[in-house]
Amino acid sequence: MAYAWVRAATALAAVLGAPDSACLRAEESEEERSPISTVIFGSLEAGPTKTFGAVGFKRAIGGGLATSGFRLMTKAGGSQEEARRSRPRGLATKNDAQALLGYEWRIGDTFAALYAGSDVEIERRDLPTSTTFSARYGARLHADLWTTPTEETMLHASGYLSSVNTRAWARLAGGWLLPQGLLQQRLYLGPEIEAYRERDYRKLRLGLHLTGLRLLGLEWRVSAGLQRASDRPGEAYATLGLHWLR
Repeated sequence: MAYAWVRAATALAAVLGAPDSACLRAEESEEERSPISTVIFGSLEAGPTKTFGAVGFKRAIGGGLATSGFRLMTKAGGSQEEARRSRPRGLATKNDAQALLGYEWRIGDTFAALYAGSDVEIERRDLPTSTTFSARYGARLHADLWTTPTEETMLHASGYLSSVNTRAWARLAGGWLLPQGLLQQRLYLGPEIEAYRERDYRKLRLGLHLTGLRLLGLEWRVSAGLQRASDRPGEAYATLGLHWLR
């Protein structure tokens, strides 16, 4: 009798747990009709004197992200930092936005992209004796590369040039695949180097990153290390990035 109950329970679990074949076919058909075409991304950076956050999206035009094609990318961000390098320092609040159009080449898991478009920044500076506003408009050229040279390594390179304050930024990161038993995910750990400059300011970062963490339906990247700026001694930094495929 007990054996019969076990067999019945096992059969019921199999029926409830297995998806209906018609549903599977419908889902597969829907995926074929509607390939993933959008990725929503965000980032957050924190340091002793500055915080920065941004959100944006990249959308494939006339197709999906898995194939080569034109892309539309927009991003908006904001930061708060010291308005002056000496006391009284005050507070500077900056908001920026970019709208870019480009083309992305995809070969398997590798993609390379090149974008061009507008760059806008609005700044508010609060000092003990005054408050000022300024707006800057320009053009931006942006490039991205992601590749997995081997089954156990990854390489990511990204950078931009902007006519706003003659800015330039670049990040290069490499990583090695961690053992698959760790969280049952494809996680990459490795070094990163990041450089930024504008008219009279320079910043260099060296650190470690963990890329590929999947949590709450999102894919995350965390980084931490040391940075050195042209106007400050060395200090720690931390960044958090995420993206969501739609």
